[in-house]
Amino acid sequence: MLPWKRALGTLTALLLAATVTVTVTPAVAATASPVSAAVAAAPSSGWNNYACKPSAAHPRPVVLVHGTFANSVDNWLGLAPYLVNRGYCVFSLDYGQLPGVPFFGGLGPIDASAGQLAAYVDKVLAATGAAKADLVGHSQGGMMPRYYLKFLGGAPKVNALVGIAPSNHGTTLLGLTGLLKYFPDAADLLTDKTPGLTDQVTGSPLLTKLNAGGDTVPGVRYTVIATRYDEIVTPYRSQFLTGSDVRNVLIQDLCPLDLSEHAAIGLIDRIAFHEVTNALDPARATPTTCASVIG
Repeated sequence: MLPWKRALGTLTALLLAATVTVTVTPAVAATASPVSAAVAAAPSSGWNNYACKPSAAHPRPVVLVHGTFANSVDNWLGLAPYLVNRGYCVFSLDYGQLPGVPFFGGLGPIDASAGQLAAYVDKVLAATGAAKADLVGHSQGGMMPRYYLKFLGGAPKVNALVGIAPSNHGTTLLGLTGLLKYFPDAADLLTDKTPGLTDQVTGSPLLTKLNAGGDTVPGVRYTVIATRYDEIVTPYRSQFLTGSDVRNVLIQDLCPLDLSEHAAIGLIDRIAFHEVTNALDPARATPTTCASVIG
């Protein structure tokens, strides 16, 4: 390959990585504090408290699953305290770390990450004494648990999966991933360095396997919360699932004024957060509207 094509291929890979990094984890990029400081703050906010016992009102622990280039703290500085303040036992894990890459998770192969989730759910269930957990994930974190449910025996241990802007059927990154066929080096670099990203490209072998034979498994309730302004998982309707126990929600149908894009809907959008609580406790659900931002 000509040197300029090799350089351009590398540039394309970096552009893809930078697009996801900047958009998905502004909380990480915007702070100079080490992530360890945020981890230390998490227990004081009431989550990852292994002494927490689920109540009769909220009998299942909630496991939060971060997205690509994210981690167990920064992705959940908004939603975790929101749920804790409403009486839930809340836990979050780090997964998909690559050697020599600090702070950022969700980069390893998705099937391996699903194995990490399986072990973590077992740990949370053992600590809380609950029979089942509820899972809430953002971006990759809303899709990857489906691998755990379908292939790693997770379905009997999970009551509900709530995906916020999940990459359920892959993404074109607004067409950027379509460029990979013209730059083989870029594809090779992404596969070698960030398999968790290439696994999410539309039509990848991982997604083909995951979605073959149907999107869902029996016994689990699925909710997808999407925004029409998503610029990462595109087209946004690719996030939606098909199945007998699925609820697909477009946040603008609930509040037309909500302009959240891919990152904001998972990090700071209290309208989406309200819809998460409805999904976790449908028997006590209340209407989600623009006023839910102050709820």
